[in-house]
Amino acid sequence: MTQQTQNILIGHLTEVRGDGMDARITEEHSTAAPIIKLGDEEILAGHIGSYVVIRQSHIGVLALVFKMWERDRFDAAGNRATDRFIALIPVGELNESNVFIRGVRHYPTPGAAVYAVGLSEINAIFSKFRDYEFFIGQLASHKDYHLSLDPRALFGRHFAIIGQSGSGKSWTVTSLIQHTMRAMPKTHMIMLDLHGEYCWKRPDGSIESAFPAEQVNYVDAMDLEMPYWMMSYAELVDLFIDRDDRGASMQMSFMREVLQQLKRKEAKAIGLGVVSIDTPIYFSLAEMYMQFKAANEERKDFGKTKGALFGQFDEFLVTMQSRFNDVRYDFLLKPKKRNNSASMADLLRQFVGLGQKKANITVVDLSSVPTDVRPAVSAQVGRLAYEFNYWNPRRREFPITLICEEAHAYIPREKGGQFDGTKKMMERIAKEGRKYGVSIGVVSQRPTELSETMLAQCSSFICLRTTNPDDQQYIRGLVPEAEGDLADILSSLGRGEALVLGEAAPLPTRVQIYRPNPEPKSNDVDYYTSWREGPDDLDVEGIVENWRTQNRH
Repeated sequence: MTQQTQNILIGHLTEVRGDGMDARITEEHSTAAPIIKLGDEEILAGHIGSYVVIRQSHIGVLALVFKMWERDRFDAAGNRATDRFIALIPVGELNESNVFIRGVRHYPTPGAAVYAVGLSEINAIFSKFRDYEFFIGQLASHKDYHLSLDPRALFGRHFAIIGQSGSGKSWTVTSLIQHTMRAMPKTHMIMLDLHGEYCWKRPDGSIESAFPAEQVNYVDAMDLEMPYWMMSYAELVDLFIDRDDRGASMQMSFMREVLQQLKRKEAKAIGLGVVSIDTPIYFSLAEMYMQFKAANEERKDFGKTKGALFGQFDEFLVTMQSRFNDVRYDFLLKPKKRNNSASMADLLRQFVGLGQKKANITVVDLSSVPTDVRPAVSAQVGRLAYEFNYWNPRRREFPITLICEEAHAYIPREKGGQFDGTKKMMERIAKEGRKYGVSIGVVSQRPTELSETMLAQCSSFICLRTTNPDDQQYIRGLVPEAEGDLADILSSLGRGEALVLGEAAPLPTRVQIYRPNPEPKSNDVDYYTSWREGPDDLDVEGIVENWRTQNRH
């Protein structure tokens, strides 16, 4: 600390706990306007969100102010005096060389002196992080100070952006990605965009985006072909077989046999020596169906004797037929472009931004996909990213981050639900992806509804305004005990203001995220204008047609 700052004493500790401390503000700074001057800046002594340093003997503890209150006391004559107190969250220590070390090992005792912390001290604490030049916003307590995060920790160990509807999640995601691409020009990201906020089609069919046109690759999920033949055996089982059906084990073993046979045939045609049940090569779905149908209807001895599998696959054939007739599954089951093994490389190139148009971010627009099919698409996108880098010998030089918007919708907390396959795939990436250069950024307004495994793997959290008590409690449990009280600040954050917790920031930080430029497409409906100037009639027949054809455009 500089001598100048050490001289600005603002209080003394009155209570020390394992998870926090309380201090009484000195009388001279308990006024109606307790302004102190630190270098060239003027701040209010002990205001919420500011930092202080507690010094006692060789101990130096840096703490964040998160609460302030006053208490009256009366002397023998009945005269009233008011004491002002602040509650502090210790975030780290300053050693003899004034180097910041995260976490507190040596606690001071009541009576220790509390000093104000200015911009120059904050600069010293954040200096290592500033070298990355990955700036995301301004400190709430010092608007002139710009916060840089550690991108290695943020993207390398998964992160979560949490906040209720209207708190500025889309704004934060857009701003974060825009600044990521500026700081690291060889960024590789894939985004699952559920509401068409980050890339969207104009009425004339042209593409508009919240990211620079030359850096973004727009993919409409309805036009996307992620063919069935690239799915693993387990995913095909999830798609076509009801595990609760009493004939499920028979169906699964026969499917394994048929797949092996069809894939061996294709492997021979393309000159592939070794093939397994999960090798992603083309096979005909119609041929698989016909083999099941033939086995299900087989009769011997001129129709007198039923075959060994006669009637075993009624359920399977009905399920397969209904999936095949459901237009929502066309992207998966009826590929027009990607209907041969050679087309796989082109699909992967498009996904990771190495296609005809090189791109830093691929935005998969899921806004037109029916809700119940989104999990299947999301799981496929996640698996493609994971498998691509799993088999990529240069994965360490080509890491990929998967941004999952509204993640609670398809990576839910509940077990054994309809989205179990998607959930398992995403949890697998969360648990193993780091080793293969694939990380996840989850964005959600309901952390309590999001997979616990998913959140447990995240090392950094960008928390926006959250007023729901259950969600606040959940966030409190995600962060280290000493930082848990910070959850109390969540309900008072402004739009686009966030509390950054975890490894990516040197210490828990309240920050105003930069306004994105351009901004994402807001999905907030303007009721006031619409109910004053809205249409007098609607094309209801067109709405019915869209409903029937499952087309929202």
